Amino acid sequence: MSRAPTILPTLPPGVSFPPPASCSITSPSRKRSAPSSLTSEPRGWVREAAVRRLAEAHDPLPSDGERSAGVKWPKPLNTRPRQLPIPPATSPHKTPSSYRQGLTPIPSLLRPHCPASDRIRMWTPVYPCTTPSDGHTLDETERERVKDTMLHAWEEDTRTTYGSGLLMWHCFCDEKQVPERERAPAGQSLLSAFVAHMATAYSGKTISGYLSGIQAWHILHSIPWALEKNEMDTMLRAASKLTPNTSKMKQRLPYTPEFIVEVGKHLNPEDPLDAAVFACLTSCFYASARLGEFTVPTINKFRPGTHVTTRNLSYDQDRNGFKVTVLHLPSTKAAPSEGEDVFWATQSGGSDPTAALQNHLLVNQPPDASHLFAYRVKNARRPLTKTKFLERVGKAARAAGLEPLQGHSIRIGSTLEYLLRGMPFDVMKAKGRWAGDSFLLYLRKHAIVITPYIQAAPVVHDAFIRYSMPPVR
Repeated sequence: MSRAPTILPTLPPGVSFPPPASCSITSPSRKRSAPSSLTSEPRGWVREAAVRRLAEAHDPLPSDGERSAGVKWPKPLNTRPRQLPIPPATSPHKTPSSYRQGLTPIPSLLRPHCPASDRIRMWTPVYPCTTPSDGHTLDETERERVKDTMLHAWEEDTRTTYGSGLLMWHCFCDEKQVPERERAPAGQSLLSAFVAHMATAYSGKTISGYLSGIQAWHILHSIPWALEKNEMDTMLRAASKLTPNTSKMKQRLPYTPEFIVEVGKHLNPEDPLDAAVFACLTSCFYASARLGEFTVPTINKFRPGTHVTTRNLSYDQDRNGFKVTVLHLPSTKAAPSEGEDVFWATQSGGSDPTAALQNHLLVNQPPDASHLFAYRVKNARRPLTKTKFLERVGKAARAAGLEPLQGHSIRIGSTLEYLLRGMPFDVMKAKGRWAGDSFLLYLRKHAIVITPYIQAAPVVHDAFIRYSMPPVR
């Protein structure tokens, strides 16, 4: 066999390396030689460059020739900041709610009374101390930093659900007089008994979420979590079938443009709160966004780096002159760090989001760093919370003789509206920012979307065929 020819990478124009003689890894105080042309050593510069980079561990400063050529060198490890503080994820100043009757754990130093979202961090398990498999034992400070870091893997709403499940778990163990050491690691038989204990009283989805909370508690505190998958899957399927009728959520009716128009008739466009609420409603609907992405949980939880502000608003248009309003969401469930963009266009009729938003900006004039839908309250501006939004829309709906709808119904209604207009399913999937095909559940739950395709002589869109027919193999 003949030897394969060596293919050398090309350097950027103006960049060169010193000759091999100038490279040494034994003397940190070596002198740098002037850069030479690549042609002087056409086949040796790759190896010598690698050697020289190793030598830079002793002397990380680039030469004058390299600096003038624009070569970017990595920042030395010994000059990078280390052990920066982890932002707190717990709520030290939040007052915990009282335990409900029948769901009060036995007092224990292991389980201090704290907000539900903090339980998986603050409630400490008792488990045998074991030596890590890698033989390295972390000190207490390192272990706490690992926990503080890991806690940011779950959103606060998720941690709250997990905290509720952890409360149920310990109340169950208290009732059964389960010793602390048997609660973590949790055994398969005990967890199956826990699921059976809640079956017929809670929905299968709720029980599954509570079980995930116990698992997260184990993971956060570095406790082994091992289940017999087949048995647990069977238990959860049975729990779903045994869901009581009182725990079954009724089908959510969708928002429609007609519903929004009727609600708008009972909102005063000159009132600061009403102007903000109607702008939020119309924008959220035509953006196909989640209501929680446009509002804040509570007044004191507004964060400019997390929630939408006025500076996140922009406008754009395509080559045909069609204009669109773009809103950058700084943080979303799918993209917590870089965020995502949502957008909408001007609509005809009383549900036009452009007119509603312009009216809100004129009435409330929110500053750049404030919540986009902040409204005036005396001499201050208050961010629009989800609770206040639903309360005001519900009141306006009742005044119009309509049944108030839930917040998620906005996203459902938006999806149905665009699909009924003939928007292809893949385009709607992109607009709604679905990673999977979960939005197709709307098609199964709302027969009106399928109606045009099941007539005696339907006009079938190619997009519908792609989603309804199996792929050709």
